[in-house]
Amino acid sequence: MAGIVDRKSREEIKMMRRAGQIVAEVHALVRENLRSGISTFELDELAEAHIRKSGALPTFKGYHGFPATLCTSINAEVVHGIPSKEAILNEGDIVSIDVGATYRGLIADAAFTAGVGEITEDLKNLLIATEESLFAAIEQMREGRYLEDVSGAVEDVNKKYKYGLVRNYGGHAVGRKLHEEPFVHNFRTGNQGPMLKVGSCLAIEPMFNLGGDDVYTAKDEWTVLTTDHLPSAHFEHTVVVTESDPEVLTRLKSD
Repeated sequence: MAGIVDRKSREEIKMMRRAGQIVAEVHALVRENLRSGISTFELDELAEAHIRKSGALPTFKGYHGFPATLCTSINAEVVHGIPSKEAILNEGDIVSIDVGATYRGLIADAAFTAGVGEITEDLKNLLIATEESLFAAIEQMREGRYLEDVSGAVEDVNKKYKYGLVRNYGGHAVGRKLHEEPFVHNFRTGNQGPMLKVGSCLAIEPMFNLGGDDVYTAKDEWTVLTTDHLPSAHFEHTVVVTESDPEVLTRLKSD
């Protein structure tokens, strides 16, 4: 793979920045309402209402037929869980919330995993490590670095903690479409890949498992689960390369 990661114009980044703030607001809204007894369907309704009220569209809804605004993945579900009235969150669960917003044709995408009430130390540590790997990768989002630097940063943190590493799924360039090339592996491939330049935008999304690496897709053809049915964590931000530090577009301005 050669060349550079596609660059967005200043005007496009401005629109992505607004989309990113809406995504961050949805994350905050979900965190506020995350509790034992709530269904993922209820969380999805809150998210969709906020996105539309903000003048944006829920990017995931209808994407290749996906039926909801959020991906809500509980415990051993890794990604792409479908919100449901029957999916009730319980004390001690972890749930991954992934959401995209499209504002004036430009897209931002982000995810986080959180505990419902009190969770075990093992789960707390899994979440900490996965988020740490995301921010290690974000630090590599600088002019002149390569895609492999981003991927390698995730792998380095994973090796330190010795968690399972999801290899079948990863991040992607984003902006005009939800999934743009290149794909962003969460491990080194041995190919430096394209160079990062000012304006390059990536959605970086590590996924660590409490058990092994292997995953499979459920009969609904969306939900991805760990093969050993041990819990998984997923964190993601949309990030743009600037002339100085990386800019996280999907973090609240007050953060």
